[in-house]
Parts: sequence; structure tokens; C-alpha cells
Amino acid sequence: MTTVRGVELRMVGIPLVRPFRTSFGEETRKVCMLARVVTDDAEGWGECVASPDPGYSEEFNDGAWLVLREFLVPALFAAGDVTTLDLDGVLAGVRGNPMSKATLIDAFLDAELRASGRSLAEHLGAAAERVTCGVSVGIATTTQQLLEQVDGYLADGYRRIKLKIEPGLDVERVGAVRAAHPDIALSVDANAAYALDDIDVFRELDAFDLLMIEQPLHHDDLVEHAKLQAQIRTDICLDESIRSAADAAAAIKLRACRIVNIKQGRVGGVPEAARVHDVALDAGVPVWCGGMLETGIGRATNLALAALPGFTLPGDTSASARYFADDITAPFAMASDGTMEVPTGPGIGVTPRPDRLEATTLRVEMLTP
Repeated sequence: MTTVRGVELRMVGIPLVRPFRTSFGEETRKVCMLARVVTDDAEGWGECVASPDPGYSEEFNDGAWLVLREFLVPALFAAGDVTTLDLDGVLAGVRGNPMSKATLIDAFLDAELRASGRSLAEHLGAAAERVTCGVSVGIATTTQQLLEQVDGYLADGYRRIKLKIEPGLDVERVGAVRAAHPDIALSVDANAAYALDDIDVFRELDAFDLLMIEQPLHHDDLVEHAKLQAQIRTDICLDESIRSAADAAAAIKLRACRIVNIKQGRVGGVPEAARVHDVALDAGVPVWCGGMLETGIGRATNLALAALPGFTLPGDTSASARYFADDITAPFAMASDGTMEVPTGPGIGVTPRPDRLEATTLRVEMLTP
């Protein structure tokens, strides 16, 4: 059992090495909230995957800060001695807000594991010591720029290339990359930018032998994804539509997808992400670990999750240098074979570097019972 003595909320901002554009818009720096849970025996870290604005999700940084400060953290304080297994019940009084809950649950779990000297990978039952890495490529200004970026990432050793697409910047761009690289593992991510009426676009994409088309339709839809999947050859992967293990089970039963992207922050934290993995594994549906441009805190968490046996496809577990010239933790590097080592230290296995934490902090607040 663990009693929480304090929770620190900290907003940080880190410049990106290259602007990252999706159908939602363009980011030039990563701004996110970190939570530090302090107990009698250890402290643990969690990273919120929400963005500054409610584009990808209805959650956003300032809203998550408020929900944590006013509701979730007070509920945790009031609960007294608890374990990670108790947290779903402790936080159940707040409906939804999975990204906010994940931040606190992950930080609590990290502290719990550090106190016991166990790694997150060991706790989850990791089956791999290294995971294969893919990379997500934002929407480039020109096709030539896109081809140059893809060439660079392939030279780095990435084992899967994912292209962000949006209406009007899809078939021609994807076709150019496929023509330049006929044999690479290639996928696309629409971030819910299309409708079922765009079926002709997806039929054209069928010609490029894609690994998957990720989240083509509305973020909260399963039925129309099932209709689309029945009409195209390429496997649909769902991202935004999967917010829990129950969602994953429903999507698989409806045949709305053949692949599931698991982002632990999107589904409410590492424990629920493991349950999504188990649902998919039992159904024979492959999963992979999605990314949200995480700092080293979130990246370490993702690596431990991606080491589970159902994660058979390369995830967005890119090297720190893909996004940041100087991360807040020691940087994660990818080996030349396109794999990355899973952290083995207690908890998530990393902590922020004090100098970088201080330099990137935008605001901080310590909450106590």
C-alpha cells in the first residue's frame, strides 16, 4: 500500500527539431504537463499526452491541469493507502478525462515500482528486450521535401514509415514515396480527416500495398469504419476511436479495424493499455505503440509497453533526436538495426535531468493533502 504525500504538476515546453504538421495543424514545440508523485518511499513521473488545444482530443493542457488539481489529485489524497489496482475506483468520480487520469496513474505506478525496485517492463510481463522502431512523418510543404525526409529516416534505420495525410495531400504524395521505395513498410495516418464519401481515395491508396490506413474517419466512429473496411483491401487501424479495452473489443467485433494503435495516455494509463493489448492478443489482432511526440518520460513508458508480446508491428518509438535537440531526460537512441532498448531500471527507468527540467519549465505547482 502507498500513501501519496504530494503531487507536483509542471508544464514544460521544448522546441521541435522540425515543425510537425498533421490534419489538425502544425506544432513547432512540444508543450506538455508532467506529474511527479511523491510518497514516503519514492517519487514517480507521468507525462500527459494532451496538446495545448483540443484538436486530437477534447482534453488539452490547461484543462488537464485543472482536472488534476481540482478533482483527481484531491481524490487520490482522500483515498489514503492505495495500490495502482485501486486507482480506477479512486478516480471513478470523474467521468472521462483519460489523458488526465493516465498522467496521475502512470506517475503513481512509477513511484510504486521504484519503491519495490521493479521495472515497468518486468511489471507488465515484457517479452522483448528491444523493440522495433517506426517514425511518423508530418505533412511536408512539397513532395520533394517529403521524399528527402523519408530518405533520411530510412538511412537512420527506421523499420516503418508512417505518412500523415489530409484531403488533397494523399494519393500523389503516397504514390511518390512508394515509387521511390517499393519494398518498405509504409502506412498512412489520416487523423480522422476523411468521410465515407471519400471511398475513391482509399481505393486508390489500396494500390500502394500499405501496411495500414490509420483512423481515416470520424474520431468517435466504429460503424462507418466497419463499412469502409469491408470495401477496401488495406487494413484499417484505429487510434482515436479506441479509448478503452471495451472500445477495442467492440471495434474488433464490428470488424471496424484489423489493427489497433495503443497509446497508453489516450486510453487512461498503462494498466488500461495492457488490457487493450490483452483484448487484441486474444482476438489475434496485431497492435503497435503510438506516439504523441513524448519527452523521455513518456518515451520510456511507451518502450516498456511496446515490449509486450502482442506488439508485433513497429511503433512510433522514435529516437529522442527525431523530435528534440535536447530532451529532458537522457536521450533515447535507436540502434542501426532500427531497434531501441527497453529500460530496465526501477519504474520507467529514467528521470528528468534537473538542469533541463528547470530550463524547459513554463509553470509549476505543488499540491499537498
